[in-house]
Amino acid sequence: MPTRRLHLKTDPSRSGFAFFSCISNPLWLLLPAALLAGCARFHHELHEYVYVAARQVYLHDRVAAVSNRTALVTNGEALEVVEHGKRFVKVRTPKGEVGWLEDHAIIDDKLYAQFQDLTKKHAQDPVVANGVLRDDLYLHLLPGRETPHFLLVAGNAKVQLLERGTIAKAPAPGMPVPKLKTQALSDTPAALTPVPMEDWWLIRDASGHTGWLLSNRVDVDVPDEVGQYAEEQRMVAAYPIAKVIDDGSGRERRKDGQLSKKPAKSAAAASDSTDDATTPSAPQEKTEYVTVLSPPQGGLPYDFDQVRVFTWSLNHHRYETAFRLRGIQGYLPVTISQENVNGQSEPAFSFQIAAGPNVSVDPDTGVTRPVTSRTLAFRLEGNLVRRSGSDQAPIVAMHDHAEAEKLKAAAHKKKR
Repeated sequence: MPTRRLHLKTDPSRSGFAFFSCISNPLWLLLPAALLAGCARFHHELHEYVYVAARQVYLHDRVAAVSNRTALVTNGEALEVVEHGKRFVKVRTPKGEVGWLEDHAIIDDKLYAQFQDLTKKHAQDPVVANGVLRDDLYLHLLPGRETPHFLLVAGNAKVQLLERGTIAKAPAPGMPVPKLKTQALSDTPAALTPVPMEDWWLIRDASGHTGWLLSNRVDVDVPDEVGQYAEEQRMVAAYPIAKVIDDGSGRERRKDGQLSKKPAKSAAAASDSTDDATTPSAPQEKTEYVTVLSPPQGGLPYDFDQVRVFTWSLNHHRYETAFRLRGIQGYLPVTISQENVNGQSEPAFSFQIAAGPNVSVDPDTGVTRPVTSRTLAFRLEGNLVRRSGSDQAPIVAMHDHAEAEKLKAAAHKKKR
């Protein structure tokens, strides 16, 4: 085999420049072809993926009325795209199985990225309540029955509720979906809801996935022992605020073991008590709650209109209403904290209410917020709730709760 030698030739007319030449079969002539071949191999490494948005679906060996199943794929599975058809996509599973499926059963990379972005955006959002799904439900990208959906969350799964949105129910085919605009809270219900409305929850599941679910398919996690006193209102959320030990002595034994007399309950609070209970035969730990409630209808321009605090009576061994605030326009979340009073830590809670007549509505999600707001704060001392915080101005009811009760009673009587 002839020896290849590399010579360095210098052009005297170009001082400081040199060039190489290859004697015997110059390899540099083959360089462009090698680069093109490398680019071609690199191009084939750019894979396109789709993701299964149905519960489960079979792959078929061809697009035809008669075909054979080649594989079964399940919700959330990533599939490599092999070929695009008119309404079908040929894919390859991670196991190497290949087949066709309809494109309505999948989402593409772009939509998948939007779901991922939604999860990242709300990863640090506070939890306003906890809930349990009644059925298997898909996570939607936005509120709406016809909006894109992806992951399926199993029925009876526990989820974290992050935000409430309200939108118009889907109209008849061919009709546009109306969107909410900035409205006055003082408007009549008919003016606020000219079309049937429905609420949606932005939720986070146990795996951290985030999406929107229809609210009437989610049961808010409220203990039965206080949820039974909703009085035909909707329990929006219940927040544990304190724990007491009922040992039958009629005195409060806190978790630290210290005993203290509880202040006498006011007549107003006593009249709002729950039914009598029997004296416990052994010491029991009882949780006290701050609850928020709303009328049982969708499309309201606030999250709740009533706050009610349930404490445990050590004398009567039952839950009693220690505090109730009605007629407000309240917004989640409710914050539970501790306040230092004369060197003693007391449980406290706070929330926002509307400070003016107008609210703003996000056109995409239907999330409603007051244009101007106030933060109300309270603390629990024994079984008494006292006002705290910097805002000590009077609390003005934004709607007539008594009138709403009359309308509810009239409607109930009419049904009979």
